[in-house]
Amino acid sequence: QVQLVESGGGLVQPGESLRLSCAASGSIFSISAMGWYRQAPGKQRELVAVVGQGGSPDYGDSVKGRFTISRDNAKNTVSLQMNNLKPEDTAVYLCNAYIMSGVDNKWGHYWGQGTQVTVSS
Repeated sequence: QVQLVESGGGLVQPGESLRLSCAASGSIFSISAMGWYRQAPGKQRELVAVVGQGGSPDYGDSVKGRFTISRDNAKNTVSLQMNNLKPEDTAVYLCNAYIMSGVDNKWGHYWGQGTQVTVSS
């Protein structure tokens, strides 16, 4: 019933910017942390950024100073502003959220389908 849907991926050149968005929908009672992960071919999935319900963010070392995560608790959305993109940022970006279902009141991790970000000249 709970669903996460990402948007905003695409093809950009190095140095350009992109903004990703993720919306959670369905039977949701509460959302704690929301974040973004990425996975490139041949590499493990890695944390990009995460933000708790209180709004305090944490970032992976490789994106600090370039990416900004934000969330809107009222709308159940999380966004990722990506500036000064580099070729090594190329990956599938996945939205993640820890959510209590409104159906059974149980906590669980939910993932979006992912959106492709390609940085190339």
